[in-house]
Amino acid sequence: MAASCRSILRVVAGCQRQLLLSSASCASSASNVSQNAARPHPVLVRNYAAAAKAAKKPKKFEKDIKKEEEEEKKKQQLEERKKKQREKIDDTSRHKPYGLTAWAPIDDVYVVRHYPKPVYDADVAVDMLKSFQKLDFTPEDQPVFIDLQLNMKLEKKKKIDPFVSTVHLPHPFKKEANRVVFFTENPDQARLATENGAAVVGGAELVEKILEDEITADFFLAVPDIIPKLLPLKNKLRKKFPKSKRGSVGVNVPKMLQLFKTGHEYMVERDCCIITQVATLDMPTEHILENMRAIIKDASSHKPAEFGPLIERIITSSKTSEAVRIKTDTLLPQEVKEEP
Repeated sequence: MAASCRSILRVVAGCQRQLLLSSASCASSASNVSQNAARPHPVLVRNYAAAAKAAKKPKKFEKDIKKEEEEEKKKQQLEERKKKQREKIDDTSRHKPYGLTAWAPIDDVYVVRHYPKPVYDADVAVDMLKSFQKLDFTPEDQPVFIDLQLNMKLEKKKKIDPFVSTVHLPHPFKKEANRVVFFTENPDQARLATENGAAVVGGAELVEKILEDEITADFFLAVPDIIPKLLPLKNKLRKKFPKSKRGSVGVNVPKMLQLFKTGHEYMVERDCCIITQVATLDMPTEHILENMRAIIKDASSHKPAEFGPLIERIITSSKTSEAVRIKTDTLLPQEVKEEP
């Protein structure tokens, strides 16, 4: 019995060993398989916007291409027309003006735009203004204006700066003298200013009164020493502020007051024209023409003669009449040729 029990125990122990060995071999093979198995890749999360794909250009049809070509042709034609308008056409040798019917109408009644605008002598133009006044029954003392078109070009791309000037007319048309304020702190200059007809004379103490509109005037004159004290008046006076270019700053007190008390001021407007009053219609024709010549002569002095005449066109009119064009040769200052 003892021997049989021992043999059974040996068999059981051997079975256990085989079971343990087989389980160990399975575990090792399973671990190898898990190590060699493909691991899942991590999922990439995109945190930025993807680049947009280029949009496909729409295909141009033949109709669209033709439209674009027509538009380009129209633009070229417009540019050519503008160039022709800018260029002055010399048609003096033609039997009729360019783009018009004839040089002068045959009948008394005609379409104005079909013929060139008539140009008259200066004395004839003034007489026409006076005849218009009688036909229209308008006031005789209405103002007479002159319109000057200027050529401000100099050499290359340079131009004359717009200017303001004061001229003494040979026949003043204003009934009252201009009101003038003179700035000075010198007692001798102040005495001269009052003697020559200055309405108000003083120094820096006048600044506050002018700012508060207690003192008003047509012109403000000053001596050079007091200009720094008048700077607070720049925004108030603007164009009337004393400047050496306009002749309102100087030392010759009597000459300045004589000019600005009875002088006539005009300025360049829109960079190319002067429109100003020259007389009243009830004045004699000769007096009106002399005033016109004085303004034209003063304006022409702002451009050197070597660059050609400053004034290209002259038009005159009264307050209620139509404009009349004047021949420039009759009013422009003529050059005096020196005899050898």
